Amino acid sequence: MTQATPFLVVLILALVALGFSARKPCTLTGRWVNDLGSNMTIGAVNGKGEFAGSYHTAVTATRNEIQLSPLQGSQHRTNNKGQPTFGFTVNWSFSDSVTVFTGQCFMDEDGKEVLKTMWLLRSRVDNINDDWKATR
Repeated sequence: MTQATPFLVVLILALVALGFSARKPCTLTGRWVNDLGSNMTIGAVNGKGEFAGSYHTAVTATRNEIQLSPLQGSQHRTNNKGQPTFGFTVNWSFSDSVTVFTGQCFMDEDGKEVLKTMWLLRSRVDNINDDWKATR
């Protein structure tokens, strides 16, 4: 039995390594919905890490009718961990504002893709004295 022990250890290590390497990488391409009901669609990420898509927000501070808005972004090339960082800009079609998002794509314990992001919204103001209230 002691001669089989090194073989079993090597076999177990190989199976564990195979399990980690077979893990699906997190991909941005597809449709995403957040907790507030906003949704976005991201098209294919090209070889340079660039992508385009659309964003439909469920929340707004304006009284204008919400419209589908274009987004442009960039993903850091996927590393060997398969959880890339990214950023994108949404140019809101229904207001004089732009939002930039930055984040990372994660695989949770159940193998589900999750985006964690932070955003910064810049609204147009009439003069430089109101600059302080233009960014949220």
